[in-house]
Amino acid sequence: MTSSKLFTASLLATALLAGLGMAPAMAQSTNTPGIDNTQQAIGARIQQGVQAGRITPSEAQALQTREREISVRELRIKSDGNATAQERQQLRTDLSALSGDVERMIANNVVVAPPGAPGGPGNTTGIDRQEYNIGQRIDEGVRTGHINQREARNLRSRQRTYERHEASYKSDGVVSKQERRQLRTELAGLRDQVERLMRNDRRARS
Repeated sequence: MTSSKLFTASLLATALLAGLGMAPAMAQSTNTPGIDNTQQAIGARIQQGVQAGRITPSEAQALQTREREISVRELRIKSDGNATAQERQQLRTDLSALSGDVERMIANNVVVAPPGAPGGPGNTTGIDRQEYNIGQRIDEGVRTGHINQREARNLRSRQRTYERHEASYKSDGVVSKQERRQLRTELAGLRDQVERLMRNDRRARS
């Protein structure tokens, strides 16, 4: 039997049981196939945006963090065996906002040449590795409380500015020595700011 036929049969069985007053309470109260499908679709769109060069690595990290937060909240909601209509609506609202942000990025962002393309990230492998490590340090700082959400937004804004500069330099297929120097200078400034915050042991600053 095909998956579509199985799904149809399952719906008919559920409807029959409900009519008899026998539908399993757990299935009724925690089953959220529409929400789950939307989450999967958003995750796929983020990956498509990255592969197409429309979403930068730091933007993808931020979007995936939001996606994980929604998934964790969904699991927490389901943990008591009852996902209320209000809770389901809140999940849909959060997913709609996330989907809207993903689509705006795909529609508006500067295209970054994909790996292996002429003038693509392969030409600046060392610089790209540094930029990735900085993004990881920002995430670590948020997790440990050394970097608060306001500071993280500012840092990621600087990171996106850097990525747009890099994309602009690569757009003609050549990254000159001067352009590489400029990229390294921007990264060094961003890295220094991140490390200053990581060394300062103030936690959860507002």
